[in-house]
Amino acid sequence: MRKLKLQVQMTLDGFISGPNGEMDWVTTNWDDEIKKYIKKLTEPIDSIALGRKLAQGFIPHWASMPAEEDPWGVDKMNSATKVVFTKTLGKAEWPNTILAKGNLADEMVRLKKQDGKDIIVYGGATLVSGLIKEKLIDEFYLFINPVAIGKGMAIFNGLDSKQELILKQSKSFDCGIVVHHYNLKT
Repeated sequence: MRKLKLQVQMTLDGFISGPNGEMDWVTTNWDDEIKKYIKKLTEPIDSIALGRKLAQGFIPHWASMPAEEDPWGVDKMNSATKVVFTKTLGKAEWPNTILAKGNLADEMVRLKKQDGKDIIVYGGATLVSGLIKEKLIDEFYLFINPVAIGKGMAIFNGLDSKQELILKQSKSFDCGIVVHHYNLKT
């Protein structure tokens, strides 16, 4: 079965965005070491899971072939199949994109059972919270940024019960980001 990996930027106080989706706190002065880490993380994936709101900015950004982004990353983001979880879109608005419109758990289990490489999920908050609640994320890569914002959107606040994670690695980078890699304890 394919693994579902979460890669998410977070604040020290546990938010993935401000109350209105603000991401102005994300550390962007990445050096070659963190870029190499992300390349290694995304190498074994061929699908990207996204919520509808995030997809509306994410997919067009990468499709524009942004010159400021690493060419390998641009190619990876564009060649991967995008799976957009939505209740409102009638058809896929972008190339290489499919819609998942059914029950979240059923749709993700179906995707994980398909042939292929691993799947990565970047967000948004509602999608990630639902996947965490259903215990569908196999590996967590939490990119902790050196900032606290006091309030915002969290991804662990919808839990009905405790979930235990196993720390696989913590790695700090010169830009101030610390990545905590956890696996879901089964």
